[in-house]
Amino acid sequence: MNIGIDGNEANVKDRVGVNKYAFEMLWGLQKVNESRSEKHNLIVYLKNEPQEDLPKASNYFRYKILGGRSVWILSKLTPYLFSNPEKIDVLFSPSHYTPPILTIPRVCSIMDLGYLEFTGQFEKRVFWQLKYWTAISIFVSKQVLTISEATKKDIVRHYPFASDKITVTHLGYDSEKFKLGISENLVRQVKNKYSIVDDYILFVSTLKPSKNVEGLIDAYSLLNNKDAFKDLPQLVIAGKKGWMYESISKKVSDLKLTDKIIFTDFVKEQDKPALITGAKVFVLPSFWEGFGLDVLSAMACGTPVVVSNVGSLPEVAGNAGIYINPYDIKSIAAGIEKVLNMKRLEYNRIVNLGFKQAMKFSWEKCVSQTLEVIENATRQKRK
Repeated sequence: MNIGIDGNEANVKDRVGVNKYAFEMLWGLQKVNESRSEKHNLIVYLKNEPQEDLPKASNYFRYKILGGRSVWILSKLTPYLFSNPEKIDVLFSPSHYTPPILTIPRVCSIMDLGYLEFTGQFEKRVFWQLKYWTAISIFVSKQVLTISEATKKDIVRHYPFASDKITVTHLGYDSEKFKLGISENLVRQVKNKYSIVDDYILFVSTLKPSKNVEGLIDAYSLLNNKDAFKDLPQLVIAGKKGWMYESISKKVSDLKLTDKIIFTDFVKEQDKPALITGAKVFVLPSFWEGFGLDVLSAMACGTPVVVSNVGSLPEVAGNAGIYINPYDIKSIAAGIEKVLNMKRLEYNRIVNLGFKQAMKFSWEKCVSQTLEVIENATRQKRK
């Protein structure tokens, strides 16, 4: 079978969210395919030359560079696949965007539909593109992948016609990198790199409205004003700046917390295990999440997680999560305070629960399920 893949989401330097997902899909599909006795031909379509850390081309895995930039899927990929010189049997788009008109069966991946519930938290152009193109992708695809049961329910609620073609493929983590026992020396090096001098509370994600960073800062301010927390750990906010970042910066200044809060900007993947391991607690008070990859990584590293009680986060954290209401500043503060005040026995219990929960997820399982869905899309074509 010839499988086409839109690899552009993976072909970026600083990967977050869907970029990380697409990256793991390329590597995972390449590895699984190489291990098979009957191999597929994987053809990855790109705008530009592949990044150095993407899989190397081989007999059964190769890249096709189509060039172009603006509306690439419509202007370059779609016309190219109408002629279909590689004779691909199916196109896998590990994102919301797949060619809307094509004779080849398509499989797309939907991360979440949060933009439909929180329209004001998106730039208008991004919102309308997501809304209409996602709907079209779901409609035209033979199979639809999604990364949590919570997102599946949202898709079915908004697009009931798609209920029979959705498969949930939970994401995974790199168990060789994110694990217990990261050395204190590595933790110290990463702390020095990001100018962290004390104990710290950690947030890791893109700094955008859906992540509720301002709510976290307000909650941290509440704790900072408590007499019981004269030695409150620093708050480390790790992630690249997203849209509407300016209000976050202003809030820190207004609350006079500049000397207590550290912004690291984007954190490279190799720094994350030590950064997460060194934290007293990992906090993600999002208004919604399609999955929450870094929650999984935190549990794997033995760091307790305080997360919102909405969307997919209860699926990911399970009975290891300390749950908060993202709309209630006092609830966020109470969740953090609970972990910081834990006795050693209770803290260790939460760590153990988190590690066991993380072990339920793997990229290998996700990739295996994904390949099965892609193969099924071609079987449907032949019926």
